[in-house]
Amino acid sequence: MKKFAMLLASCIPLLVPRLAVAGPLDERAAEAHLKAVAAGNVDALMQAYGDDPWMDWVGGPLDGRYRGADALRQLWTKFAAANDNQPRTLQRTVITQNANPKGVTLTAVAEYAGKTTVRVRHVLVYRDTKLVSEVWQIDPNAVLTPAP
Repeated sequence: MKKFAMLLASCIPLLVPRLAVAGPLDERAAEAHLKAVAAGNVDALMQAYGDDPWMDWVGGPLDGRYRGADALRQLWTKFAAANDNQPRTLQRTVITQNANPKGVTLTAVAEYAGKTTVRVRHVLVYRDTKLVSEVWQIDPNAVLTPAP
């Protein structure tokens, strides 16, 4: 009977669905993503994406929907080139999180200063620790209360 109880106890985690809970790992991933954007580090940006990523860039000269790794690599290369491939200064708000068993959504407002200043409302969606979709809303009027 004791062996049966131990076997049952070891199987319970397999029977109970795991809840996706946003936490420090997700925040670090989102922060690393924003820092890679500011640095113009296209290779680091591409490593974060899942198999079939997409992005809606809303506003500005890069406005459009980008689907797939090749399209995103071209987009980030253009963004870096717009600042002569030099790093931008990053200020951001606190990253907010929402999660359920299927994934984690993180949002923040960030400002990237360089040749031109770009203020963006970010929405980043992660599934199984990979960035699968992203929305960049160019929003010059977004409130930027920098994170502590």
